[in-house]
Amino acid sequence: MKSKKAAFAVLTVVLGMIGLGSVIADSRMKREVTFSKDVAPIFFSKCADCHRPNDIAPMSLLSYKDARPWARSIKEKVLSREMPPWSPDPRYGEFSNDCRLPQSDIDTITAWVDQGAKEGNPKDLPAAPQSLTGGWQIGKPDVTLQIPEEWTVKPGDPDNYINFFVPTNFTEDTWVQAAEIQPGNRKVVHHVIAFVVTPQAMAKRKEAEAQGRRTGASSVMYIDGTLRRTKMDAPVNDDGCNTDGASRTRRGGGGEEAEGALLAGYAPGKGIDVLPAGTAKKVPAGSTIMFQVHYSAFAGSLEKPEKDRTRMGLVLAKEPPDKMLITSAVANTLFKIPAGAGSHEVTACMTVPIDLEVVTYMPHMHLRGKDMKYEAIYPDGRRETLLWVPKFSFSWQTMYYLKKPLSVPKGTKIIVTAHFDNSTKNKYNPDPGKEVRWGDPTYDEMMIGWFDIVVPNPAKMLKPAPAGKAASESK
Repeated sequence: MKSKKAAFAVLTVVLGMIGLGSVIADSRMKREVTFSKDVAPIFFSKCADCHRPNDIAPMSLLSYKDARPWARSIKEKVLSREMPPWSPDPRYGEFSNDCRLPQSDIDTITAWVDQGAKEGNPKDLPAAPQSLTGGWQIGKPDVTLQIPEEWTVKPGDPDNYINFFVPTNFTEDTWVQAAEIQPGNRKVVHHVIAFVVTPQAMAKRKEAEAQGRRTGASSVMYIDGTLRRTKMDAPVNDDGCNTDGASRTRRGGGGEEAEGALLAGYAPGKGIDVLPAGTAKKVPAGSTIMFQVHYSAFAGSLEKPEKDRTRMGLVLAKEPPDKMLITSAVANTLFKIPAGAGSHEVTACMTVPIDLEVVTYMPHMHLRGKDMKYEAIYPDGRRETLLWVPKFSFSWQTMYYLKKPLSVPKGTKIIVTAHFDNSTKNKYNPDPGKEVRWGDPTYDEMMIGWFDIVVPNPAKMLKPAPAGKAASESK
């Protein structure tokens, strides 16, 4: 009998707590929720990087006047979790830049709309962060580099990749801790990659141009205007893991590739390049920065000519760091997507040559990109999914920052698997009736699994020469 009374007492307490929780939640919903006090801070923190004047989003959310007409649509998008965009499957990886709204923020926005989307007291409106009004997200840069002249994109212009060369005038090796690329006109700039071209690489490029050769051209690739494209009759290799020739490892930490070492990038949804504490990227003395800018009139959406003059800010390390960060990638450039294919699979692989740490991932495809998965097969045979983006979007290309670096031992095989939708069901498909190969233009395709790795800085590992001996004699 006593046990029944005790059980009933516990049940009463539990029901009372549930009821109290409901009262608290209900009271929270009933209190007045206003744009100025409650909603604007959420927009400033989670939405306004894109929802600001002259950016990629269809409207600004920096002011009540701009946001109010969109109130019902905003509620629908946050309830469905379509906004803010976040694509990875949550089962794989934990990321520091996860931009999903907590339920409390969704409840606040919903209550604001349900109560009539009131402005409230304008004095409650916090000041918008400087980074949202033309300032730098990285803080005041130590160095600012800007393309030398304005570039004009006219309505109807085709996709174009333009390379702008800007000398750094660095007289000694320089280490970069953070970089931010700011397009001068986001209406026409789809993405930007800043490459470090060493004096030696620059000399080779000029020599090749003087001899009439176009950098990057080969037996399987050609230059179409300023755009690199794989030839339609080039060998086909969709499976870059089990056959030779398709997978291509792209290094960005000092390799002498045609472009140079990758320093920083901009793409819709990507965010700025801020390196982990104690790491930096190297820019050798005398290097030139090549801004590779992808200009697009975005399918005829332009109504008048638009001008751009992109710039980049750098925050420098005071001394060489203990670790250096290298941007690398696994890519396949020999695939061919059949006309009408709804889920064409393409793979690429690399075997890790040294022990390292992975700190970011960034999948890259074009308009037919459907999904991409990163996996690792470790030396002991264990297979692990590192990242899976089941719904890739060309208009929202995020770099995913791991909360904790992933230790990857030497001999690990990295597998990147992508699927492409070249069917009529893909509303973004430029032409379902055509076979598609790799190429720079948006109407071609790419398959690149970018990732940032951290390794010890060789400059810090060199032993000083013993007293009385030349440096070259030291071991």
